[in-house]
Amino acid sequence: MYQHLHGQRVLVVGGARDLGLAIARAVTQAGATAIIGARDAARATAAADGLAGAEAVRIDVGDEATIAAALDQVGAVDHVVVTASAHHNVPVTELDHARTVAAFEAKVVGPLLVAKHAAPRLPAHGSIVLFSGVAAWNPAPGYTVMGITNGAVAFAVQHLAAELAPVRVNAVSPGIVDSGSWDRLGDGKGAFLAGAADGTLVGRTGTNDDVTDAVVWLLGAGFVSGETIHVEGGARLR
Repeated sequence: MYQHLHGQRVLVVGGARDLGLAIARAVTQAGATAIIGARDAARATAAADGLAGAEAVRIDVGDEATIAAALDQVGAVDHVVVTASAHHNVPVTELDHARTVAAFEAKVVGPLLVAKHAAPRLPAHGSIVLFSGVAAWNPAPGYTVMGITNGAVAFAVQHLAAELAPVRVNAVSPGIVDSGSWDRLGDGKGAFLAGAADGTLVGRTGTNDDVTDAVVWLLGAGFVSGETIHVEGGARLR
């Protein structure tokens, strides 16, 4: 379906597991070479070994030296997708300074530094896709840091798109997606996802395909830049 990525190279930062790995699989199926970036080099290599033609690179968005080294290592690249996050979901009265900073580094500062080092290498048809999230539009107690960092991503793509043009910069803002990251809830996962489904207009939670379809579309959408694409079943409208 997505043959417009044939022969292109896509760096997926955070691509070694869950939604990031699903994105790496999707771009591979679309004809691109997936370059899986992760803090854990062994995990990145293991993930890449499972995808035809994929490559692996160590990259930590909280460490600019690894960002620069990773871009040097991968060489030519057409697109960059950044899925990194570091949650700190607690009431404001319980905020930890270091964990708050880490959340901003993962969602905002790190992606800006990835853009810094990737932009000079990206071709005119290239793009960067960042990840926001529905929490930015649905304020709720205990999710203030997540909401603010996700909201900052939506503004970041507008500013980056203006500065880095003609390279395109966009964001995907997913809702609750059964990506594998909720498996940690064990027996409580079903109830959690059912509750999340009730909070959407379409009556279900998201799938990896819902999100990866949006990402792959953005990579080839040559007339779209500075946009945040909401993939959350209308949850921000409830």
